[in-house]
Amino acid sequence: MTAIRLALYSSEMISDFNLLSDKVDELAGLAHGLRRENAVLRADLALADAEKAELAQRMALAHERIETLLAHLPDITAQPGTNAPEAEPEYLEVR
Repeated sequence: MTAIRLALYSSEMISDFNLLSDKVDELAGLAHGLRRENAVLRADLALADAEKAELAQRMALAHERIETLLAHLPDITAQPGTNAPEAEPEYLEVR
């Protein structure tokens, strides 16, 4: 009975099935590779997000420190009605 059924399939049809099977195997391999790549990219993204959060925190801390320093600087602008001479800015020599 099996021999009769096999006879119904032509060699061209069997070749088409084999080609289709090869393409399905290739597609499965590509899907597997893409899943691996996706996992790596997700891990990289998580690392970048953590680094971004750390840098944002450091920037906020630096901003607070600068604001504190600026608040402690003396006001060098002369108030109207006073006889205070205008202050000349002092420049540091850069070498």
